[in-house]
Amino acid sequence: MARLADYFVVVGYDLDNRVEGEGLGRILQRFPEKDWEDSPFPQGIELFCQPSGWQLVPERQPASFFVAVLTDINSERHYCACFTFWEGLDSPQLKKVDAGDADEADEEPAVVQHAKLFAPKSLVVVSRLDYTEAFRNCLGLIYTVHVDGLSTPLETVIGNLLTCIIPVAGGSQIDESPVCSLDKVPQSPACDWLLACLQRTITLGAGDRQVIQTPINDALPVSGSSVAQLFRQLGIVNVLYLFCAALTEHKILFLSSSYQRLTDACRGLLAIMFPLKYSFTYVPILPGKLLEVLSTPTPFIIGVNSFFRSETQELLDVIIADLDGGTVTIPECVHISLLPEPLLQQTQTALSMVLDPELEFSDQAFPPQSMHASALKIQDKEIRAVFLWLFARLFQGYRWCLHIIRIHPEPVIRFHKAAFLGQRSLTEDDFLMKVLDGMAFAGFVSERGPPYRATDLFDDLVANQVERIRQEETYPHKVMNHVKELAEQLFKNENPYPAVAMHKVQRPSETSQSTDQSRTPFPVLDDVAVQLFIDHAVAKLKSSPPVVKVELKSMVPSGPPLGDIVDRNGNVMANSARRLEVVRNCITYIFDNKMLEAKKLMPAVLRALKGRTARVCLTQELNQHVLQNRAVLDDQQFDYIVRMMNCTLQDCSHMDEHGIAAALLPLVTAFCRKLGAGITQFAYSCVQEHMVWTTMQFWEAMFYSDVQNHIKALYMETDDGNKQSNSQDQQDGSGSRREISALDLAAEQNRLWPTLSKEMQMERVQKEESTVFSQAIHYANRMSYLLLPLDTSKNRLLRSSGLGDVESVSNSYVTNSIAGSMAESYDTESGFEDAESSDVANSVVRFINRFVDKVCNESGVTNEHLKALHTMIPDIVQMHIETLDAVHRESKRLPPIQKPKLLRPTLLPGEELVMDGMRVHLIPDGRDEATGQMGGPPLLPAEGAIFLTTYRLIFKGTPSDALVGEQIVTRSFPIASLTKEKRISVTLTMDQFVQEGLQLRSCTFQLLKIAFDEEVASDLAESFRKHLHKLRFPQHVQGTFAFTVGQSGKLVLEPKTKDKNQSLKTLSKNLVKNAKRTISRQYVGRKKEAPATWENRSTFHTELDEDEISVSEEVDQSALTLSSTIRSSDRQTMSNVVERACCRDYQRLGLGTLSNSLTRSKNEPFRISTANRMYTVCRSYPGLLIIPQNILDPIIHRISRCYRQNRFPVVCWRHSRTKAVLLRSAGLHAKGVVSFFKSPNAPTAVPSQADSTSLEQEKYLQAIISSMPSYSESTGRNTLSGFTSTHMNTSESSDKLRQPKIGDLMKQVLGNKEDVPGTFSRGALGQKAKVISLSQPKASGKAKNSPRGKWGSIRGSGRLSAYNPDIGTRLAGKESPQPNGGPNDPLFLRQQKAYLYIIGDKAQLKGGKQDSFQQWEVIPIEVCDVRQVKNSFKKLMKACVPSSQTTEPNMSFLRLLEDSEWMTLLHRVLQVSVLVVELLDTGSSVMVSLEDGWDVTTQVVSLVQLLSDPYYRTFDGFRLLVEKEWLSFGHRFSHRGAQTLGSQSSGFTPVFLQFLDCVHQIHLQFPMEFEFSHYYLKFLAYHYMSNRFRTFLLDSDYDRIELGVLYEEKSDRRNPQVCKSVWDYIDRLNKKAPVFYNYMYSPEDEEVLRPYTFISNLKVWDFYLEETLSDGPPYDWELRSRQESLAEEPAEKAETGAPKSLRHIVWPCYDDLSKVMPDAITKLLQDLQNLEAELGQTSEKWKDTWDKIKTTQRTETKLESRPSFSSSLLMSSNLSHQRRSQGVCLQDSRVGSSIKLGLDCEASATSTPVAGRPSTSTFYSQFHSTESENRSFEGILYKRGALLKPWKPRWFVLDKTKHQLRYYNNRQDKDCKGVIELSDVEAVIVGTPTMGAPKNVEEKAFFDLKTDKRMYYLCAQESSNAQLWMDSIQSSLSDA
Repeated sequence: MARLADYFVVVGYDLDNRVEGEGLGRILQRFPEKDWEDSPFPQGIELFCQPSGWQLVPERQPASFFVAVLTDINSERHYCACFTFWEGLDSPQLKKVDAGDADEADEEPAVVQHAKLFAPKSLVVVSRLDYTEAFRNCLGLIYTVHVDGLSTPLETVIGNLLTCIIPVAGGSQIDESPVCSLDKVPQSPACDWLLACLQRTITLGAGDRQVIQTPINDALPVSGSSVAQLFRQLGIVNVLYLFCAALTEHKILFLSSSYQRLTDACRGLLAIMFPLKYSFTYVPILPGKLLEVLSTPTPFIIGVNSFFRSETQELLDVIIADLDGGTVTIPECVHISLLPEPLLQQTQTALSMVLDPELEFSDQAFPPQSMHASALKIQDKEIRAVFLWLFARLFQGYRWCLHIIRIHPEPVIRFHKAAFLGQRSLTEDDFLMKVLDGMAFAGFVSERGPPYRATDLFDDLVANQVERIRQEETYPHKVMNHVKELAEQLFKNENPYPAVAMHKVQRPSETSQSTDQSRTPFPVLDDVAVQLFIDHAVAKLKSSPPVVKVELKSMVPSGPPLGDIVDRNGNVMANSARRLEVVRNCITYIFDNKMLEAKKLMPAVLRALKGRTARVCLTQELNQHVLQNRAVLDDQQFDYIVRMMNCTLQDCSHMDEHGIAAALLPLVTAFCRKLGAGITQFAYSCVQEHMVWTTMQFWEAMFYSDVQNHIKALYMETDDGNKQSNSQDQQDGSGSRREISALDLAAEQNRLWPTLSKEMQMERVQKEESTVFSQAIHYANRMSYLLLPLDTSKNRLLRSSGLGDVESVSNSYVTNSIAGSMAESYDTESGFEDAESSDVANSVVRFINRFVDKVCNESGVTNEHLKALHTMIPDIVQMHIETLDAVHRESKRLPPIQKPKLLRPTLLPGEELVMDGMRVHLIPDGRDEATGQMGGPPLLPAEGAIFLTTYRLIFKGTPSDALVGEQIVTRSFPIASLTKEKRISVTLTMDQFVQEGLQLRSCTFQLLKIAFDEEVASDLAESFRKHLHKLRFPQHVQGTFAFTVGQSGKLVLEPKTKDKNQSLKTLSKNLVKNAKRTISRQYVGRKKEAPATWENRSTFHTELDEDEISVSEEVDQSALTLSSTIRSSDRQTMSNVVERACCRDYQRLGLGTLSNSLTRSKNEPFRISTANRMYTVCRSYPGLLIIPQNILDPIIHRISRCYRQNRFPVVCWRHSRTKAVLLRSAGLHAKGVVSFFKSPNAPTAVPSQADSTSLEQEKYLQAIISSMPSYSESTGRNTLSGFTSTHMNTSESSDKLRQPKIGDLMKQVLGNKEDVPGTFSRGALGQKAKVISLSQPKASGKAKNSPRGKWGSIRGSGRLSAYNPDIGTRLAGKESPQPNGGPNDPLFLRQQKAYLYIIGDKAQLKGGKQDSFQQWEVIPIEVCDVRQVKNSFKKLMKACVPSSQTTEPNMSFLRLLEDSEWMTLLHRVLQVSVLVVELLDTGSSVMVSLEDGWDVTTQVVSLVQLLSDPYYRTFDGFRLLVEKEWLSFGHRFSHRGAQTLGSQSSGFTPVFLQFLDCVHQIHLQFPMEFEFSHYYLKFLAYHYMSNRFRTFLLDSDYDRIELGVLYEEKSDRRNPQVCKSVWDYIDRLNKKAPVFYNYMYSPEDEEVLRPYTFISNLKVWDFYLEETLSDGPPYDWELRSRQESLAEEPAEKAETGAPKSLRHIVWPCYDDLSKVMPDAITKLLQDLQNLEAELGQTSEKWKDTWDKIKTTQRTETKLESRPSFSSSLLMSSNLSHQRRSQGVCLQDSRVGSSIKLGLDCEASATSTPVAGRPSTSTFYSQFHSTESENRSFEGILYKRGALLKPWKPRWFVLDKTKHQLRYYNNRQDKDCKGVIELSDVEAVIVGTPTMGAPKNVEEKAFFDLKTDKRMYYLCAQESSNAQLWMDSIQSSLSDA
């Protein structure tokens, strides 16, 4: 029973006190005067009566009512119902107020005064019960009595109110009558007693009556309609936000202008939080004076009047809910964790069905009639029911995770959070984690944890309805039915008898409310009279029998265990039974000592242990092998068990949510091995490196779990066997279901407790306490086992774990002294690396002390015991340290675990080890091949060592998988190619802990992902990184391997003074007398034998007299300055320049030939200039340059200034047929561009410097144009129709036909918005281009010499034109040709062709105007920036060699390749190159003038020469091309390759690699045009990045001369092993083996290649993708030969044993395919060499053998062919495409029975007449016809018809492949007239002449073909020809 009201208070305006102009309230009277013992009077009521402040108002306000809530120091809530009305002040009171005002303001009273002022007065009822309506009625009645002046004295009414006693809930069965006149409801004797208990009809004695209904169960909150109201005000989502915020302890502030609404909203929020109770600050109405409370750091729920809204604006972390505006404002810094899905969605659905049931049917055509929301009170309960249902789902199964650690005297219960989250699979859920950590949940556990107590609706729901909830959760309507049932129960609880509510309460009459004057102030009450009422009631209560509240206690049901729920949901990580079987088998093998079997299964077991069920299975299996808490193993068993334990623990989080670590804890102290006499090593010393052991929460949960088991065992009246119940089950929280659970046992004990005697009770309390104490000692030992490292000197813990870190553990229970000492010691000691072992001991002691303090305080251990524990712990730790020292000593003596032997790598000559091998593990990266996932063996991960040499980084080891066999895995790359190094931490399946590792990426498309073994100290790993960095980025280029090779790592940085090149030096002494000798005709025309003539000085002198060099007119000055300044070493250099500067090539091209007579040399259009001989004009150019004849050297100086880096235009190649030249330069300086391209005729006032230079530039370009034969021959304007030239040897028609092609190309290169060819999807097949054959002349005579271009590739033969003609805007003029690519005739003929096209950068050429009279034209193109190339290459590397595996579709290889845009860049470069080739081929010169002239320019210029000139497709030519365009013309190899420390920041930009890739693309399309193979290109690409050779170092010839490395390469003979030039190395290797040679090489004369450039035609270079794990990269040949010789030795020894299998397994990504499966020809050449060696003959060089076979093959075919075909044509290899296609087949199939076969293909089709040869396009169409393939032999034979038919000439074709002899009407005929199957031919016999035979034919020319069906009579024109035919047919027959 409880008082309805504790206090009645009258509060009024305090007229005497005012603070700062604001009024105050004061308590006028309170009853009772003395505080009740059970509920003290709350302070500060006067503030809460007027929360906005006490003020006087000029008008009377209506009476108001609200309930404020105050919380006392004991967290009890007091409900203050305030009824406020307004009273007028009389004049003396007013004066007092005015005086007060005047005093404060220090001035006269104000003149204007209101006639009347009203002051507020409040009647307040203070109660611990929340009956808002009852209080409203009672206070309203008192006011009515006062206002209406009713007869009942106020004292009586108030006395009755204060003595009213009502049941709290459920009530007493004794129905006593209190003192106040409480009318009981008339009852029949049969009436239920509950009615009396639940409702009291009270009257306050003023003729009133009201019923108070008390709830059936006071545990459930009473909400009225406040929850529904809250949802109406704010909406579903907002309230859910507030709900989650309140549960996760955020600050919530409600704003409203109504006080009662604030109280209701707060009450509603608390109601939906049930069963959790809010335990922080709760102030529904906060007075304005106390607003500073809002800045408290703790969470709160507070309501404030909207009047104070502005004060709440600056609150940063408060969620503000505006009830009037319906908004919730969440600050940016606040993150609210929401309910986990799908709960959130389901809750929202349910709420919307309650609040807005019409929503569901709003779209229906015939909505139900009666769909309306329930009444507000019912709706309120329905909403609360939804939240109850929500909590039942959130907390389902929580009782299975309760640990009961004491039963008597009071149950002490702890919640195992980790197990709960683990079994719900919600460890990642933010919301639930925060709720479980919160204060509300802690209260929930302490209130609802006890197993024997009164239960309520929630207990029933969470225990018995879980199954129903789970089945219905996805059916909203079933959920709604359930919600309605729950709502009904909630409503019943609040309104047990809604029908009986009879209220009769007077209200003030209308008249009394309206009349102001008549009112008297509220009287002062007679306190004695009221006190008498109270005393009387108290006395009566004392005399009546005590009220016994019968609590119906019962055992709380637990509901279904959690495990089942989750299993049915399928959330458990499914491990197949097979995996568990593997784990079980492996453990059985280990304990049966079948170690080999166990070893095989081990990798599979470690993989299986990733799954939770497999880990649980492991702990269960291991448990079975423990006897009496001990299991002694041998070394190998121990090692395996520890490995499995580590693997199991490594995936455990620090929470151990699945109880795996808990289950292993008893096992790690059970498994051990004997180390020596009396020394045993336990498993715990090997599994300490896991986070879980340093987590305080884990130890607490483990401790409580064990205590629970022991307490349970204490009370179990079963036999000993059951006492040790299965501990894992308990730790899982699920318990064994057959046994009684600990909570049930505790409930039973609690029920019996009151029946026990005092002694029994005491005995049980003591037993429990000592059980806890003994467990605490046990755990102190356990913790010291797992926390003290085996080597206690290492001080591991302080640094790496959380032990030394105070913050890492919740230290709410830690005593200050311990925490303080810990923090202090951590600060002072942790900094030392080699601290004493006592540090470790101290930190462990502190950790254990903290643990013991916490658990013992919670579980009620006595103080004496706690002190004993504190003294014991240091001794335990010290004792354990001593034991460990002995174990550590002995374990060191153990033979180390058999780790794989470290294999030494083979090194190159001159390569030296910098750091010896460190044991590492090579981890698989994102490439699947080596991991065995694509079939094949799992080569990775592998264990071995990493070696750092002066040249490479090498990993060599063996696969970790025991089943792969004795394979050696090698992965290496040159240090110079390292692009990125990144630290990683790696968890190896094999080992127990996370190791530090490195990820090293190389631009040779290699990735080393290594993890250092535990034996590698971290400082060693660090020093490895430093050495690596030092070698990767040396201070100077001379620190690179190419320079330091063989110098044992000493860096020579001083300049070289000694001249190595002695022979050349003596030569130069003789030569350099003056400048004229420096450049003489010899240096150009010099052949290899030239020096002999140079020695003759006398002739030299005489020649010089008349031999004026064609260099320049003003030779003298420059010559004198040169010779006077030149030093001897420079002279030698100069003569080298003469030799080297690619002059041979210039001479070959006819660009700089010097001749005897001046006149002849004047006719030469170009000359070699020595203006740059001292590199003064341009440092990055070569010393000798080709410029127009009439341009003088001084002019060059001036012109060069206009160009970036002074790289002015120079000629680098000339077309042999059209004599058009190719020039290269850098882009113009920005200032020169516009002036250069604007019309030169523009008048200028003053000729400035810029004008003169631009004029000179113009002259320079004009000089180039004049040098072209086409220009000099033509007169006036040169239109295309008249554009013919003797030099071109082509007819006009062919030129016309060629021209549109350029237009198309030009458009593509320039591009337009409609079409960007750089997309992956677009192929070249869809182009509707009218085919324009390149040259299809009518006259065959002319055509013989006409150049035949070649479009596309053999493979792409089906396509005729890959170029889309619809791009671009112009050809060379303004008009464009027809869309289909054909000439737009009248315009076409008028189009003017420029003599010089300048390919410039679009960005640079803005503002330039085309001049109609100039003879050059600018083609602006977009250039790929160097940065683009760099970024693209980075992405390409990541695409080809990903660092980790991924299944995301966006990360697939093709997607990443597309994102890298590498192919797009190739496409652009090739496209521009093909355009330039076309322009040159039509007779226009081209100047490539892009960026700085050393990146894209070099690429384009090189590719143009390669495509146009077959010479550059040979070994010598390609070398020359690279030396000339890349090395001499100054491509910045060092800078772009980031080879030194200085260029480190610029990063690696592979411009040269991009060029090689372009060459590779062309090679793919024209496999028969290149003398070198694909391997040659890969070799160059690899060594371009490797820094093994000096060839690709330094940025220009100038730098090379400065370092003295340009000319030393050939002369250095000291160390023949070390090649300094990559070219020498290739030559050397080429002589030995045909690795670089392309067997399909058979070029066509003057062949211009025009490759397809669309992305669809480009292929990814296999250089980027292939890997050879057996030997590492196959580009260092010495290594290959050494490895082979090493491999052969053991093989020979082994031969004596078992018969050797001839079968060899070839693994992709492991074996080098070219080595194990050489192509047919290489194989035959090898076999030939081996045979020669066996026979003791001196073996011939492969090239000689090959050439011999080729020539014999050709002569054979010459004999076979008809004499009318000239042999010269055959010898020139000018063969048709058909032969080429067979060549491709040969190479691709890698098969060939003999070399003859290979060459048959090469020399077949000899009878094809070349004279009237059709164009390329018709050749491609032939591929689709059937007959015309495979013509082995063909020609004209006469055939006799059937009887009486004449002889007719027919064109016969012998087809050896199809085994047919076919004949046609004539050669051009496509339709076969007849076929003779050779399989039917029985004989070929010599025939005799018959009637009608052709005349003039020899007798021997007749022969007959006999088949099984008929006889064929044939006759050739000559007898020799007939013999050839007969032989050929005969050989075909014999072949068959």
